[in-house]
Amino acid sequence: AIGSMMYATHCTRPDIAFAVSKLSQYTVNPGTEHWKAVGRVLGYLKRTSNLELTYTSSSRILEGYSDASWIDRTNDSKSTSGWIFTLAGGAVSWASKKQTCIAHSTMEAELIALAAAGKEAEWIRDLLTDIRLWDVPMPCIPMYCDSEATLSKAYNAVYNGGSRHIGLRHNYVRQLLESGTIKVVYVKTSKNLADPFTKPLTRDLVV
Repeated sequence: AIGSMMYATHCTRPDIAFAVSKLSQYTVNPGTEHWKAVGRVLGYLKRTSNLELTYTSSSRILEGYSDASWIDRTNDSKSTSGWIFTLAGGAVSWASKKQTCIAHSTMEAELIALAAAGKEAEWIRDLLTDIRLWDVPMPCIPMYCDSEATLSKAYNAVYNGGSRHIGLRHNYVRQLLESGTIKVVYVKTSKNLADPFTKPLTRDLVV
């Protein structure tokens, strides 16, 4: 059941990415409550089977959004990263993933998510260059982030934190900024398309 939902998630249904990511963490020893959750997701897919990704030929702008939810569970110290990229008016790449290292603040969690999204941006940029959708050099990819502290830290040449794993991600983001691969832009949380990839959808967002 999880594998079937993952197929839908990766192909055309980014709206269930967070739910599937969470459910995937219980495949070793699923319980009754997990099967009920699977049923709710499948029911949601059935009721919204008419939803589709749409694109327009009038837009060739590639944009990225990144977000993180810092330690959203009391029995788990790891945060959740989410990102999405849009091209031609529609989503082309997205992910909701549990972070592999522990962040000690919201800023650190957001920086980890930004680094992961930056890696995806670099890959998409290389792909679009290879298939010649853009003239070389390709324009800088705007990466939207709703954390002003993370934006400030990304543009700061020095990372003075004590965590080596965060420092490595800071250096990677700085490298992407200096090479002109991405630029980090602040966006309000309400307009951050990556926000639903880091937490459950609120009732008003569920169709």
